[in-house]
Amino acid sequence: MQIIDNPDRSKWSEILKRPTQTVDDIENTVNQIFEEVKQKGDDAIKKYTVKFDVVDLESNLVSTNEIEEAIKKVPKNLQNAIKQAKQNIEAFHSAQKTSKIEIETTNGVKCWQEKRPIQKVGLYIPGGTAPLFSTVLMLAVPAQIAGCKDIVLCSPPNKNGELAPEILYAAQLCGVTKIIKVGGIQAIAGLTFGTKTIPQVYKIFGPGNQFVTVAKQLATKFGVAIDMPAGPSELLVVADDTANASYIASDLLSQAEHGIDSQVILVSTSKALVDEVSKEIEKQLDVLPRKAIAEKSIANSKLIYVENDEIALELINEYGPEHFIICSKNEDYYIDGVTNAGSIFIGDYTPESAGDYASGTNHTLPTNGFSKAYSGVNLDSFLKSMTFQKISKEGLLNIGETIELMAEAEGLQAHKNAVSIRLKDLK
Repeated sequence: MQIIDNPDRSKWSEILKRPTQTVDDIENTVNQIFEEVKQKGDDAIKKYTVKFDVVDLESNLVSTNEIEEAIKKVPKNLQNAIKQAKQNIEAFHSAQKTSKIEIETTNGVKCWQEKRPIQKVGLYIPGGTAPLFSTVLMLAVPAQIAGCKDIVLCSPPNKNGELAPEILYAAQLCGVTKIIKVGGIQAIAGLTFGTKTIPQVYKIFGPGNQFVTVAKQLATKFGVAIDMPAGPSELLVVADDTANASYIASDLLSQAEHGIDSQVILVSTSKALVDEVSKEIEKQLDVLPRKAIAEKSIANSKLIYVENDEIALELINEYGPEHFIICSKNEDYYIDGVTNAGSIFIGDYTPESAGDYASGTNHTLPTNGFSKAYSGVNLDSFLKSMTFQKISKEGLLNIGETIELMAEAEGLQAHKNAVSIRLKDLK
């Protein structure tokens, strides 16, 4: 990892640059696949599944029999772990329910807000080098709590044309209504336009590589909502001389092993700790099964020394990390001061892995600096807030003239008339 000593603010932008391609680099590919799926439906889906996943499927729909067989392959202790994680995720997301908000803004003018589920949602579950069955829990559990009617799951098949048994087990556990073996850009395009086998949805959820992220952003041009731009994983740790170097190294490597375009950063007020963490990373990296992936990610990563907590916090908010770990005696300073981060982990015994799997918070989070404007997935992500109003005769008399004056000032006479015609009958 590159060690950077007290960088000048003018260089922060360059230092904090993500190791991802720009949208321009990959947008042409995404546009081409979207157009083909729009025109040719399942034939295009099949073509790109053969091209990218190197498998020719007779059917991309997962059958009941496949699910039953997959469940048998998941060890009981792992089934129990998945159930415990599901229970914690359910508890946290159920607590996010809010009641109807109702108020009389003026005598006779009653306004209220209620939340209704998004009826059709698509969940994208990454496969590739690590089938993320934990993401099934993170997306399907709140979708089920919200009351979404159609929960469609897409995930890329392996070379044998199968999905990981753990993905199928988690999906049936969480009420997924349809499971489809399709990944990448073609999956997002299928959910956007709909095909004979892939239902069109109203909103698409889930993380993915850079191509999936751009595909999700393109889907919004066709009237389909998305949770957020959630691309390659990233983690920033802030630590001082009280932190445990081996713990920090393990956290940094836990995200580095996600993929070669992941990024991890340590910001520290202790030069000694920076050196210790650097040595620990080399030691722990050497025994990782995914060493080759983590090594490439580590090459994109930084160990940054700064003089004090104030500079550290400013740099962190400038970066806007997906995951943010605080290991500092001044943890309250960072807790109170952080404004841009997807999910925050506090203290020596709160590894980022806890949020990835089983503490209860959601691990589908904004990356690439989008935490400056986006929230991570939560219960409200699967709901719409709808407003209602009912105005009595008294109410219209109370606000009618206000509406007339404002409408006339804007030059919208029909707006004014809609009130005036009623007021005339009431006076």
